[in-house]
Amino acid sequence: MFKSGKVVAVCISERKGTQKKDIGEAHLIEDYGIEKDAHAGPGHRQVSLLALESADTMRAKGLDIDSGDFGENIVTEGLYLKDLSLGSRLRIGKEALLEITQIGKECHDRCAIYYQAGDCIMPREGIFARVIRGGTIHVGDNIEIISDFK
Repeated sequence: MFKSGKVVAVCISERKGTQKKDIGEAHLIEDYGIEKDAHAGPGHRQVSLLALESADTMRAKGLDIDSGDFGENIVTEGLYLKDLSLGSRLRIGKEALLEITQIGKECHDRCAIYYQAGDCIMPREGIFARVIRGGTIHVGDNIEIISDFK
């Protein structure tokens, strides 16, 4: 498994239930999430991540999708996020540190993407994390796996 990758999008939404938009950079707040994101707050799902490679599988099915359309905050490239273990830690950029708290999620209702493609990858391949140490992250920042508990 690759031990490093990069950030290709940083996305937020102002309201829950809407697609996120790439803003290029954001400030992560310790034990809270991404500043100005509707989903930020205490708990174990402060930040969501999805690999570009996962989204590309949906593009191959003919979907016209952008970063943030699955509700992900951070789009990565070069990491097999779905293969990480709970408790794994990722350093993003110079300061930020995330701890993986959930892999995949239960979808209670079928999303628009599911109805377009007959599938959605976020329940299987999206991951969630808690902010251990805050900092500003940018598109192009390196992401490093600093511990993986497999």
